[in-house]
Order: sequence, then structure tokens, then C-alpha cells
Amino acid sequence: MNNEQPIIVGLDIGTTKIAVIAGRKNEYGKLEILGFGKANSNGVKHGQVLNIDETIKAIRTALDNCFASNPDLDISEVYVGIAGHHIKSLQTRGDIVRQRTDEEITQREIDQLIDDQYKTYIPAGDQIIDVIPQEFTVDNFQNIPNPIGYGGVKIGANFHIITGDKNAIRNINRSVEKANLRTKDLVLQPLASSSAVMGQEDLEAGVAIVDIGGGTTDLAVFYEGILKHTAVIPFAGENITNDIKTGLGVLKTQAEQMKIQFGSALANEAKANAYITIPGLRGMPAKEISVKNLANIIQARMSEIMDFVTYHLKQVGLDNKALNGGIILTGGGSQLKHLIQLTEYVTGLNARIGFPNEHLAGGHIEELSKPTYSTCIGLILKGYDDFEHNRKEFDKDFRKVDVPEGLKQAHEEELQPVVEEVISPEKARNRKGLSNFWGKFKDGIIDLFKEEEDKHL
Repeated sequence: MNNEQPIIVGLDIGTTKIAVIAGRKNEYGKLEILGFGKANSNGVKHGQVLNIDETIKAIRTALDNCFASNPDLDISEVYVGIAGHHIKSLQTRGDIVRQRTDEEITQREIDQLIDDQYKTYIPAGDQIIDVIPQEFTVDNFQNIPNPIGYGGVKIGANFHIITGDKNAIRNINRSVEKANLRTKDLVLQPLASSSAVMGQEDLEAGVAIVDIGGGTTDLAVFYEGILKHTAVIPFAGENITNDIKTGLGVLKTQAEQMKIQFGSALANEAKANAYITIPGLRGMPAKEISVKNLANIIQARMSEIMDFVTYHLKQVGLDNKALNGGIILTGGGSQLKHLIQLTEYVTGLNARIGFPNEHLAGGHIEELSKPTYSTCIGLILKGYDDFEHNRKEFDKDFRKVDVPEGLKQAHEEELQPVVEEVISPEKARNRKGLSNFWGKFKDGIIDLFKEEEDKHL
């Protein structure tokens, strides 16, 4: 049965790394990772492909590493993430009067309504990447999440339209094609990351997903089960590294290493008397760098990024405790020490780290559960969403492809909870309680309806 599911491949073209992950859903609906490869990225700046040749080389290296992890794989089509500060979004409204009002609303009519939005006027030089329906209306009934099966004369919806620069899109497609692959679809990176780290209860509670990558920080805001806002903030991990390099007069590689090993997003939490010794260049004396100074530099840039997040939340009127699910931090930059506290302090909302293991099958190497791969795993989930809704043609893969030994966790006892570094066990317990709460909450509502039905019988 499992072999009837397609193998779907996500390609994340990032500013610091390029990752290729191949996955297939198992019989429990969880993703099994069948191949994984990554490479350093050189041709990308702020999420945009600038040097096509360098990007092709990096994609090929990542692809070769993916094949090395599992030689049984055959990859020709990929779901590709897109980001960069050329990304814009707008809200539109669309309606159609139905031809056959005596029949129920069908998927075909919804598809027509969505297709019509691709004719929306957008500035020259831009291109529509995605059209996302928010809530539907049927005649006078509003806020319908899914109108299929309803009857009515007129059907309409509010839409969130995402656009990007034509040249930037062309550069991505060209890089993918020249690496002998085909782009199955372009997906906005914050939406991919969201699907990887978000559960159903997060969607209901309302959350802001903040994906801190190398070149951009991507934002997706969900409220009342609907995507309310998306934005790409042009500052991220690379900017922090450059700030450290300039501020402390060190090499970029040293700045990156210090950020990862000793960095903290809160200067108050850094030890005042701790120093890092950096060897001097070409006979120059060694340099002593204060851990507190390092934290000051990181905090300044991270606060700026979080100010942008608050600004975007204010724009959509969701800055004051309206998001009960708070902020979910993901991406490589989310692994900075004390980032949760800084985020809560700047935004006034609760924060937690989002790991992409929400939809992953168990038993994989720890590396795949890192927030760094949220986008890539989300791209595979987007592919499955297309497959399950018959949006695109997929080759069902009937060959037996198993999870390679190299991607399996070595021993059960080594399976350390990835969360321990960033959340206290007490918070983790509360979180468990929260997911139980949602389960009980739903069960309670279902029982309530059952009782109502029993009364009427």
C-alpha cells in the first residue's frame, strides 16, 4: 500500500545551504525520509539566486549527496521554496454566479474561482506565485471554510495572493532545470515551514510562524484557521554574522563559529567575565573577545528582526494577545540561545521553537528534526497536499524504496529529545498538557453534540 504513495522531493535553495530531501508517507500518514543531501550555498543572497552557475553547482552537490544516502532513488521533479524581499502579498475578493443552482457546489467551481484570481492586475515585472483562498461565502452565508456540498446561487471568497519578481522566479527555475530537474511547483518558504511545524491546534489558536534563515526571516500569520498575512523580512542569520565580523574585527568564518558556539540573543544572560580567544592572523597577537559584547551585537540585530515581526502583526491587527498560540520560531537562526526570552520580551507574545517532527515518522537521525530543515520537509508536505487533492499528476512509485540505514537512528537509547536544549522540562510538560487539552476540548464538544442528538431522538 505504501508503494502506491508517490515519493516527493523538496529542494530548499537557501542563502547558506541547499538541501534536498525525498520522502514518502507511510501507512500512518507520517513522512518517512528516503534520501537527504545538503551542500553549502554560494550563489544566493537574501533568498534570491544571483549567481546561477554557483547555484547549479550547489544543487548538483546536494543532489549527489542525496543519491549517495540512497542509491535506489530516482529524482526528476522537485518542489522548490521561494523567498527574498521581492515577495509581496495582497488581498482580493472574487465571486461567481453558478450555472447549475439545483446541484451542490463542486471542486470544479472552486478551482474556477481560484483560476479567475490569476487574472488579477499586478504591477509589470511581477508574477503571481500562489492564490490562497481564505474564507468562502455562499449567498448570504459567510465564513465557510469549505463550501463543497453546499447549495446556492452565488459563491465567493477572499483571497491571499502572493507575487514575486519575474526575474527572480526565472533564475530559480533556470538553476533547477540546468541541474537536470523539473520544478513541480514553487512554494512560498514561510508557508512550507508552517506546514512542517504547525499542528491543527496551532491553526485554531492562531500563531505567527517566524522562520529565521540565513538570508531572510519569513513570516506567516494564521488566525481563526486562515492564513492572514505573509511577509519576507530581509534580515536574518547572515546579517548577524556580518555584524559580528564588523563589530569585533574577525573573519566571517570565525564570526559564524562564535555565533553558533557562544552566541546568545540576550546580553543580560551572557557572563560578564567570559572571553573567547581567537588566534591572531599571520603572526599577529591572539584576540580576546568578550562573550557579553558578542551577545550585545546579536541582541541588537535580533531585536530589530522581532520589531519587524511586531510591525507586521500590528498591520493585520494581531499584535495584542489575539494569537493564543503565540510565536513559533523555526529555521537555522531559531537555535540561538535565549531567543525565546528575547522574542517574548519584544513581541509580548508567548514563543516556542518549532521542530519539523510534527509530521515525521519516528526513528530518523536527529539531524532531520532540526528547525533548519523545516522548509524542506514542508515542501514535501505541500506536494502531498497536491497529491491528496488531485491538483497535479504524480507518478506512483511501485518500486520498493526503503529508509536507508544511514538515515535511521542508531540506537533507541540515543534518541535524545531535541527540545531539551531550548525548553525546560516543566515547559515541555505544560506543552504536553496543552495538546491533551485540545484533544479533550474536541472530545468534549463532540460529546456535547452527541447528547444534543440523543435528546432529539
